[in-house]
Amino acid sequence: MQNKSLKPSFSLNLTSNGFLFLWCFIASFPIIWITIMSFKIPLDAFSNNPLNVIFGPKTNSKVGGISIIDFVFVILYFFTLFKIAKIWLPKQLNNFAIFNTIWISWLIGVTLFALSSLLIFFIIILPFLEIINSFSGFLGKNIIGFTTNHYQVVWIDQDFTNNFKNSLIVTFGVVVVSLSVGTLAGYGLARSNSKIAFWLLLIALVFRALPHSVIVTGYLPFFINSSEILKPILGEIAPTLYGKPWAVIAVLVAINQPFTIWMLRSFFQNIPSELDDAARVDGCSHFQAFIKIIMPIMWPGVITTGLFSFLLAYNDYLVTSLLLSDLNMTMVPSIASMFGRETTATHEVQAIAAAVSITAPLFLLVMVFQRQIVSGLTAGAVKG
Repeated sequence: MQNKSLKPSFSLNLTSNGFLFLWCFIASFPIIWITIMSFKIPLDAFSNNPLNVIFGPKTNSKVGGISIIDFVFVILYFFTLFKIAKIWLPKQLNNFAIFNTIWISWLIGVTLFALSSLLIFFIIILPFLEIINSFSGFLGKNIIGFTTNHYQVVWIDQDFTNNFKNSLIVTFGVVVVSLSVGTLAGYGLARSNSKIAFWLLLIALVFRALPHSVIVTGYLPFFINSSEILKPILGEIAPTLYGKPWAVIAVLVAINQPFTIWMLRSFFQNIPSELDDAARVDGCSHFQAFIKIIMPIMWPGVITTGLFSFLLAYNDYLVTSLLLSDLNMTMVPSIASMFGRETTATHEVQAIAAAVSITAPLFLLVMVFQRQIVSGLTAGAVKG
C-alpha cells in the first residue's frame, strides 16, 4: 500500500490538472471552432454572436440543418470509427504484412481506412439520414444549421482531391525512404563502435537545424537543370525534377534523415545485442536477424519515428510551395493560397473547410497508433 506521505497533495493535483485542462482547451478550441464554422453559411460563420455560429439560424432557414436523429447517428458513427481504429484495425494490420514489412501494411491500411470512412459518411450516411428524417416527425426536424456545401465545392468543384493525392505521394515517399534508410543505418550505428560514424551523424544533425529555405536554395539549381545534369547518364529520358514531387521528397528526406537515424539508433540501443547473437547461433544472417528478430521488437519505435516523418512531410509549406508546380501542389500551400488571395466570405469558409479536412488523417493516426506512440516514446526515453 502506498504511503500517504508520498502521495501528491490535493493542491498539487488540482493545479496540475487545472493547467492540463486549460492547455487542452486552448489547443483544441480553434480546431473545434473552425470545424463548426465550416458547416455554416458565411452569415452565421462570421457572425458577431457566438450562438449564431454554433446554432446557425440563417443556415438552417436558407440551406438546412441537422435534427436530433442526425446528431445521434453522427455521434454513433464516429464513435464506431474510433472503436474500429483503436481495437479492430490494429489486430488486422498486424496479421497482414506487405512484402514481409508490417509498417507498409499499416501505412496503406490506415490511408484506406481514412478514405473509406469519409466516403461512407458523405455518400451513404448523409443520404440515408435524409430519408430517415422525412418520416420521423419532431425528431427529424432540423434544429441546428448545417451544410456540407463548402466541402463539396472544395473537394469536387475545386479538385482538392488532386492536392490530396499529391500530399499522399510526398508523405508516403518521405516516410518510406526515411524509415527504410533509417532503420538500417540506425541498426548499424547501434551495433557499431565506430566513433567516426557517430560524429558524422552528429554533424549531419546540424543541417536539420538550418532554415529549410537555405537547404532548398542549395538544391534548387540542381533541380532546375537536372535534365542537363543527368543527360550523360540517362540520355534523352533525363527528367526535369523541378516542380515534381520527387524533388520535394528528396529535400524533406535530406532534412529529416539525420534525425530519423539518430532516433532509431536510440531505440535499437535499448534492444540487447544478445538477441542478435542468439539469432546468429540459430543460423540467421545479420539481415535475417534484423528482419525476423529485431524489427518486430522495434515496431513501437518505428511507428513513433514514422509519425515524425509523416508530420514533417504532411504539414510542410515552405519546401512544397517553392519546389512544386501548381499541378503538383500539396494541400497545405494550396489552402494558404485560398486564404491569401482576395476572396469573398464564401471563399473564406470554403478555405476553412479545406483546412478542417486535412486534420482528419492526423486524428486518425493518433487513434490508431496511440499505444505504439506511448510505448515508443517510453522506450526511447529509458535506456536499459
